[in-house]
Amino acid sequence: MEIQDLGEFGLIKRISDAVTIQNDSTVKGIGDDCAVIAPTKGRQTVVTTDLLLEGIHFDLTYCPLKHLGYKSVAVNLSDVYAMNATPKQITVSLGISNKLSLKAIDDLYNGMLLACERYGVDLVGGDTSTSLTGLTISITAIGEANPEDIAYRNGAKENDIICVSGDLGAAYMGLQLLEREKRVLKGNQYEQPQFDGYDYILERQLKPEPRADVVKFLAEIGVKPTSMMDISDGLSSELLHICEESDCGCLVYEEKIPIDHVTRNMCEELSINPSVAALNGGEDYELLFTISTKDYEKFQSKPGPNIYAIGYITPKDKGRRLITSGAHQEIDIQAQGWKAFQK
Repeated sequence: MEIQDLGEFGLIKRISDAVTIQNDSTVKGIGDDCAVIAPTKGRQTVVTTDLLLEGIHFDLTYCPLKHLGYKSVAVNLSDVYAMNATPKQITVSLGISNKLSLKAIDDLYNGMLLACERYGVDLVGGDTSTSLTGLTISITAIGEANPEDIAYRNGAKENDIICVSGDLGAAYMGLQLLEREKRVLKGNQYEQPQFDGYDYILERQLKPEPRADVVKFLAEIGVKPTSMMDISDGLSSELLHICEESDCGCLVYEEKIPIDHVTRNMCEELSINPSVAALNGGEDYELLFTISTKDYEKFQSKPGPNIYAIGYITPKDKGRRLITSGAHQEIDIQAQGWKAFQK
């Protein structure tokens, strides 16, 4: 069956039939002019929107639609977790090109609903339309938090410790691998892609996971970050955002930046400096945050997700600096990650 045979309202019913409501705060989901949400008394609501455009943010040559659906939800939820909040609902709007079949749209939504189920989020509405410029995905995520728990970008203080979760650069190197194999396929359509041993970086690019576990762990040990954001555009860019918003400087040690061995192997194969990939690659969706020095010992109180201290906050006049490995030179941190309107 083609999408035009089903029609807009048939497509909406097909989507809504697959949705299961998980949150008490969702009073009314898909099926009316608006969703109705009743946040818990005394809590504040956080709202974020991301736009994903075919040819800009994803390439359907190598991005499976189920993975794309999952990722499109995950990157929105990551923003909510970066506020130290809990996501509750999303709305999804699609611009659908005529090259996509109903099966393709089913795959896309199956990925979205899988992410919703995993993170306890309700899909409560959205919109669909025809697109003449490829697939467009716009998702709005809504979350809740106690007012005193919300972490902004502007709270970093002098001597605060700079931390990151997980490891960095993997998603970027996964993208480089996919782009390389795409070029090979273009030259010889019978050539098989060479992905052996690189499952980790491929999954980091195609199916990232928002760090709900880190936010949960911080709450369990009684640590509220003084500032926090997710790493979507590259560590260097995000560090500078926090420094700018907090009116401070920073000192980061290159040797402390966590990089997985699979990422390093891919970097070596493609002659890319692993630190460049980690600083500027983006799309890791790990959390970058600062904590007070008095909270550092709490991280030893119980086992938790991998969290690494990579530097500390300095006065603004000290600059935003990176101490290189080996030579131990101090250099300025440059924002060389993703820039939306750069030619």
